[in-house]
Amino acid sequence: MPIGDDNSTRKTIPLVTYALIVLNALFFFVELSGGDEFIMQWAFVPSRFLADPTGDFLTLFTAMFMHAGWVHLGGNMLYLWIFGDNVEDRFGHIPFAIFYLVCGLAATFAQMFFNMDSNVPNLGASGAVAGVLGAYILMFPQQKVRVLIGRVVTPVSAIIVIGLWIVLQLFSGVASIAETADTGGVAYMAHIGGFITGFALTFLLRGNSARRLPAR
Repeated sequence: MPIGDDNSTRKTIPLVTYALIVLNALFFFVELSGGDEFIMQWAFVPSRFLADPTGDFLTLFTAMFMHAGWVHLGGNMLYLWIFGDNVEDRFGHIPFAIFYLVCGLAATFAQMFFNMDSNVPNLGASGAVAGVLGAYILMFPQQKVRVLIGRVVTPVSAIIVIGLWIVLQLFSGVASIAETADTGGVAYMAHIGGFITGFALTFLLRGNSARRLPAR
């Protein structure tokens, strides 16, 4: 489990990353008080969205700030806290906020593509955070990430940490495509879609702005 990385080269305070973490936490408390009715109203449901895209438009965004439980919230926010600040430092605050939302939207549509008839609520920041990982692995492949293995903290290259995460998502995603039951679970295709979008956007932006996104 990653617990931190090297921020010695960071030049700005990651205001957007901090704000996203706070918003996700606050939204989760609202979600807890609202219960199942709130979740069904504001989570993204593929079949419902396709039946009425205009009426269900807001769920594309509200679903990004909802989570299925404390572990789901904690895991996403941990990854955002570790990797988001460095990416925001390179992109700038406003571009990073837009980047995050675009990756989240791409992740939602990727999941919907493979589950168009699903009535299961989709929720979570996982797809947007996966986009951040896609940017991080391209910009900071050799950055050291502190990983907790048992009781020992070990520095590991980011490309290994995120690379292992990618392999897990790919294998799990391919397996989930064959799952036709309308049940809940992990939206692996959203993770893959968000990651690919984040990687592709960063590749294009880095090509157009060598000063902001220098190669490493």
